[in-house]
Amino acid sequence: MYSVVKVREKVRVPPKLLGGKLEDSILEIVQEGYEGLVDDEVGLVIAITKAENIGEGKVVLGDGAAYYEADIEMLVYKPLMHEVVEGNISEVTEFGAFVRISPIEGLIHVSQIMDDFINYDAKLPGFVGKKTGRKLTVEDEVIARIVTISLKGNIQNSKIGLTMRQPFLGKEGWDKKDEKEAVQEKGKGKPKAGEEKGKPKTDEEKGKPKAVEEKPAKKEKEKEKSRG
Repeated sequence: MYSVVKVREKVRVPPKLLGGKLEDSILEIVQEGYEGLVDDEVGLVIAITKAENIGEGKVVLGDGAAYYEADIEMLVYKPLMHEVVEGNISEVTEFGAFVRISPIEGLIHVSQIMDDFINYDAKLPGFVGKKTGRKLTVEDEVIARIVTISLKGNIQNSKIGLTMRQPFLGKEGWDKKDEKEAVQEKGKGKPKAGEEKGKPKTDEEKGKPKAVEEKPAKKEKEKEKSRG
């Protein structure tokens, strides 16, 4: 989730930057120091956009710099649990696929890619579903959901876990309903347990009555004579 945040910070301005416009100097300093940092509460700092409401400068004994309090406005990205995100596959490995969802990447573990048994194909490189034939390769656009978040100081040490095994998630163009139907179609046509494929059913199995055996009329007459 992207948002604009304002914080009140004390900024150290070295002597070499005191000669120019103070507002520009402070903005340059916080841009170099804050952009790219990750904070648990604020999130990932993408850009510092403003430095305003600058207070009076203070000098510390033994330090040639001056310290100013200022309102810093920044654009941040803070991932939220269960948030649905869009991105492109940036890398594929045997254990999963990385998705660029912002200035940070998330990992879709191989077990969370699709509702199908999948194989890793190093030639693509990518993953292929055994039953559905669906493919996932680099640069594919996907929709995923955030399931784990670990923010630690910078982008390199921060981790986001994603899943695509939920309705309406996955590669653009995938349809979960069609995927399930395709799997079901694979199982059709197989004989049930105890039933031999191709063996014709008897009249009893079909629900038809048995054929009645007709006795010859000659035998019936002989029985009537013997009774008389």
